[in-house]
Amino acid sequence: MELGFVFFFNSVLLGVGLAMDAFSVSLANGLHEPKMPPRRMCGIAMVFAVFQAVMPMIGWVCIHTIVRYFRAFEKLIPWIALGLLGFIGGKMLLEGLRGGESQEDQPGVGLVALMVQGVATSIDALSVGFTIADYALLAALLAALIIAAVTFVICMAGLEIGKRVGTMLANKAGILGGVILLFIGLEIFISSWF
Repeated sequence: MELGFVFFFNSVLLGVGLAMDAFSVSLANGLHEPKMPPRRMCGIAMVFAVFQAVMPMIGWVCIHTIVRYFRAFEKLIPWIALGLLGFIGGKMLLEGLRGGESQEDQPGVGLVALMVQGVATSIDALSVGFTIADYALLAALLAALIIAAVTFVICMAGLEIGKRVGTMLANKAGILGGVILLFIGLEIFISSWF
């Protein structure tokens, strides 16, 4: 693959397509933590960006090494995403329904939950390894970096929008954030069948 305009354009489009689930989860995280400082926003967006870059590279490596094992695993991807997002979204929803503490007093998304979200929103990016299988290693790495940069920008936007809406919704933001995560998990699962 030649590193021209088409390569960069396709990589940006892949980044946008892959980042949509991460955008929605970032939106939910912003809703859940409306007072999130900019440094934390950057950290959360970076986690999603790293996962979105690493997963296609894992897929690329699988294509070039252990294709038959990856194809068997590919059928499990929607189930894994549904389980992970269902767990985090359900927990967020239950916390929101219980009420109790105000949204401002609740801690934000923890590191473990953030890692689970990162895996759940990027696991379908493993399949992008098939798309970039004909790329040389350096081209695949460059595509992964472009995907990461696009994901970072999109997630920052999702966090900012979520924070603004979360401030307006006050204590209902946790419920909305949980519902969004559950919906994303279902969407990934259902879309894998069609």
